[in-house]
Amino acid sequence: MKRWTRLVIDVLLIVLAVLICMPVILVALGSLKADSELLDGLLPILSDSREMIDWNLFPLYPTLKHYQEVLFKTPQFFTVFFNSVKIAGSILLGQLVIAVPAAWAFARFDFRFKKPVFVIYVVLMLMPFQITMLPNYLVLNGLKLLNTHASVVLPAIFSTFPVFIIYRGFCEIPKSLIEAAKIDGAGNFAVFFKIGIPLGSSGILSAMVLGFLNYWNMVEQPLAFLQDKSLWPLSLYLPEIDVSHAGLAFGASVITLIPAVFVFLIGQEYLEQGIVAAGIKE
Repeated sequence: MKRWTRLVIDVLLIVLAVLICMPVILVALGSLKADSELLDGLLPILSDSREMIDWNLFPLYPTLKHYQEVLFKTPQFFTVFFNSVKIAGSILLGQLVIAVPAAWAFARFDFRFKKPVFVIYVVLMLMPFQITMLPNYLVLNGLKLLNTHASVVLPAIFSTFPVFIIYRGFCEIPKSLIEAAKIDGAGNFAVFFKIGIPLGSSGILSAMVLGFLNYWNMVEQPLAFLQDKSLWPLSLYLPEIDVSHAGLAFGASVITLIPAVFVFLIGQEYLEQGIVAAGIKE
């Protein structure tokens, strides 16, 4: 009985996994289709007709033309790709400088109004961008930073989400270990760099992985703060591709997906450790 139950669960999980991955599979296979085949499949959608969509899962005549067009004939793609790398990389580096010490302070120091401040951090983490957009816009406008990458990078650097994730990892470090280090003469900075960061690395790396996946695909912030299209990241460039170049959009989407998949696969173990640590109570 247990074996049959296990089999049914495995089958359901496989079916759910296929359904979840189906959009990615369709995009990857669609990028290998010729222009004529793509237009024939998308024509009922584009023309608002009541005809049934004739979409073959596998391409009839596979081609790498769209990847060649993206990589060798579309220099604008490399501009927006570099913009995405610059924005995501700058945010993550800034969060390492700001969020890691802030999380250590919340986890290991007792100071006045510690709990109310941390509650404010959690509330800010739960607030959607639509609520904070106007205050951010006014502040960035006052600092003359609108229409620059700094207008997207700076608010994200001071995000409270990585502080919360890293904080839970630091809380799991045994107090006895820190006390023993201080008895041996280690100062606060030595404890932070030699004990806190190494033992809290799972929380730090999980926050960085989650942050990269978020900032690599963010749309609302650059759309609100960046007017010059030459400053746009990939997440805004892809929807701008004309329908007549559907193959280009499919190929560019697959290339855009590669860094996110690579980062996820590299940091999957640390991501799982960080999530588990965040769910464990002190």
